[in-house]
Amino acid sequence: MSGIKDKVIVITGASSGIGEATALLLAERGAKVVLGARRPDRLEALAARIAKVGGEVAYASTDVRRRDNLTNLINLANERFGKIDVLVNNAGVMPVSPLDDLRVEDWEDMIDVNIKGVLYGIAAALPVFRKQGFGHFVNTASTAGHKTVPNQAVYSATKFAVRAISEGLRQEAGEKVRVTIISPGFVRTNFAEGVTNPEVRARLEESRDKFAMPPEAIARAIAYAIEQPADVDVNEIVIRPTAQA
Repeated sequence: MSGIKDKVIVITGASSGIGEATALLLAERGAKVVLGARRPDRLEALAARIAKVGGEVAYASTDVRRRDNLTNLINLANERFGKIDVLVNNAGVMPVSPLDDLRVEDWEDMIDVNIKGVLYGIAAALPVFRKQGFGHFVNTASTAGHKTVPNQAVYSATKFAVRAISEGLRQEAGEKVRVTIISPGFVRTNFAEGVTNPEVRARLEESRDKFAMPPEAIARAIAYAIEQPADVDVNEIVIRPTAQA
């Protein structure tokens, strides 16, 4: 029997990219998925696709920069399905640029979404997991959380932070709450749309077109972590392209 079937799985950043691919794969494998993202039109369309093939799905417009939005999403999952097995803290932004550009608003957005969004997800779900006596956090970091390169200092810092928060949570969680870090390399998503520096954007798009992985590859890694037996804790999965320029 699949370790995914009938699990209730909440996914942030679910309207595109890794989140969308993960929602589709998990629903296909029998999970009850609860989707959160900032674009309600895309959420509605994705939920309709899942429901059309017999999947169980709920969704709510969710801005992870707002703690109450995460609380509402977790409450929706609990009220609709009576439990929460997994929270996939996946929402993230990547408006990278040289520090000399002083794009302070972009720095703040990365901190608010990539770090605070994960913390708000933990704050919303952890009390539920404690009360239930089970639960699993799957937090999307990045290979940028292992290595810093030019133009990505702040983004990299946020992903180092996600890994540090996740590891601290794992050490505090005890035996009944699992924590998995997913650290992808380049993924073929629309992340470059948020990059305002034209030179950096062009380089990222070129690299993406050369060797980026499909988001479905990351979805499979997330599914692998979730389907493991309750006594197996998959600490971190690092996914890199097979070839890089």
